[in-house]
Amino acid sequence: MKEKLLNFLQEKGYKINEEVNEALERLSETLEAQGNDNITAALAWLEEKRKAYGVKAQEIGVKNLDKWHIDSETGDIKHESGKFFSVVGVKVEGATGREVLSWTQPMIKQNECGILGIICQKRNGIMHYLFCAKYEPGNLVNLQLSPTLQATESNLKQAHGGKKPKFAEYFEDGGKGKVKVSVVQVEDGGRFYMKTNRCMIVEVDENEQVPVTDDYIWLTLPQVKKFLKMDNMVNSLARCVLGSW
Repeated sequence: MKEKLLNFLQEKGYKINEEVNEALERLSETLEAQGNDNITAALAWLEEKRKAYGVKAQEIGVKNLDKWHIDSETGDIKHESGKFFSVVGVKVEGATGREVLSWTQPMIKQNECGILGIICQKRNGIMHYLFCAKYEPGNLVNLQLSPTLQATESNLKQAHGGKKPKFAEYFEDGGKGKVKVSVVQVEDGGRFYMKTNRCMIVEVDENEQVPVTDDYIWLTLPQVKKFLKMDNMVNSLARCVLGSW
């Protein structure tokens, strides 16, 4: 399909640059996925996951947090391991163009680069993207569609003492497959101080046996676009990856 569109544009005398080529690829995927854009089953899958996920989150005092402490000198909030993030105070001066030139505020500090990665693969000749039903304590609803891999450097290095994040091997150290997107972006500079993520999309060979569990789902590009237009379905980090593409 892409070749047909490319030939048509070239016959019309249009210049085919990188941006046009990428747009053709997205259009080709959309056309090839016609008939594979219904999200009824995917919505039912997510709703079932949400109903079965019996999590509870509530606000408690910072002094009641386990393994977190308030520094007696600075007032910073830190994890006992020295990893993950900390809450620090930041002073801003000379912010031309903002509501005021200077102010102070608390910020989340995590001077490391995490990975936000989505695996894609042609399945029965149609490109699909792998998303996870993932929980975060700040969600309005318990589970949202998230990237295949959503991990900080501390997670990847197992600072928590737990397991390495699933699918990390597809994105770390050269990874597995063809890297289609790899770009570093700042994570909400109004709340996070110097926190970055590498947004990645990696295409794996259609014969690769990706070890998917029932917390993951394959979606076509038209299905992804439908979910993006719905409230509280796709988390902000998945949107960052897709917006980098």
